[in-house]
Amino acid sequence: MTDTLTAFAQGKIDQLAASSLLRTLRPTGRRDGVFVERGGRRLVSFSCNDYLGLSHHPAVKAAAQAAIETYGTGSGASRLITGDNPLFAELEARLAALKGTEAACIFGSGYLANAGIIPTFVGPGDLILVDELAHACIWSGAKLSSAQTVAFRHNDVADLSAKLASLRGEAGRTLIATDGVFSMDGDIAPLDEISRAARAHDAWLLVDDAHGLGVVGDGSGTAKLFADARVDLQMGTLSKAIGGYGAYVCATKPVIDFIKTRSRTVVYSTGLPPANVAAALAALDVIAREPERVAGPIARARRLTAALNLPAAESAVVPIVLGEAETALAAARDLEARGLLAVAIRPPTVPAGTARLRLAFSSEHTEEQVDQLIEALRPWLPR
Repeated sequence: MTDTLTAFAQGKIDQLAASSLLRTLRPTGRRDGVFVERGGRRLVSFSCNDYLGLSHHPAVKAAAQAAIETYGTGSGASRLITGDNPLFAELEARLAALKGTEAACIFGSGYLANAGIIPTFVGPGDLILVDELAHACIWSGAKLSSAQTVAFRHNDVADLSAKLASLRGEAGRTLIATDGVFSMDGDIAPLDEISRAARAHDAWLLVDDAHGLGVVGDGSGTAKLFADARVDLQMGTLSKAIGGYGAYVCATKPVIDFIKTRSRTVVYSTGLPPANVAAALAALDVIAREPERVAGPIARARRLTAALNLPAAESAVVPIVLGEAETALAAARDLEARGLLAVAIRPPTVPAGTARLRLAFSSEHTEEQVDQLIEALRPWLPR
């Protein structure tokens, strides 16, 4: 090959394939409930983040369809031009009330949210302290900010406090960023303690609550995650338990007003399609009136962890850490042969040596389906 770009890409692909780290797209048709169609087979999925089954809820779909009939399929422009559909203000008010803040701002996706929020508030000469296992979009936002970025050990408040004490005095503004529920491990950040450390050093706290909303605590994520914590920037997504697409951040009104006029991923992005906004509003209605649905994912997850003598699940996510990528791929193939979809997660998404099956539980899973998964996993646990 004389095309150097193609040759470079092919070389990288070959290296990844040799290490069992090459990832490829596999068309997957999600159907009602927890079923998917993949490779001509119908499988029970334990790899979807639709924790409450709302992507197929009749009321949610009807709201999206009605919005399309009224407003069309797209917003047509940046929100600061003509893309600020009237539904945005309604959803932002609902989210702010749910999270106990003054205001909210909707983004096109969770990645766009963190990539936009962080550089809006910190820059060169400032400091960002990030949990080492925080989501990739937090790290991307930190890099875009050009602030000094330092990792602290996962959920280790003592390490965070030590780094604040040693680095805070040299910096201008300081931001601490962490997930609320960690997407690959399912554990919960000690936010009350992190918040106290932040206040002691005049640092701001950003929490990515993508996997808490609609699942943890009272359904808002707030009761369990933020009991006594002051969280300056409460970020989350509409694409997990809400069942659609998009993201948000909740904060004080001046903070949100500044984001709307200066965050590049708001200013230079077309507004979220009206159907997604309407669907999110309908999903929040379902969550408010069906507490048993909210309780379902963690109950299913704990059924599995109790049966397999694993630590009790804290969220809807349970990792089955198998070590090497080849082992995780083999386990995924074995489960798929049994009619169960549990996708292997490999580096760089997770640290080297911790390839895993990341199990995501839904209120739509039956106990029989969870029991089927338990039995399929037993042969792999000693590994």
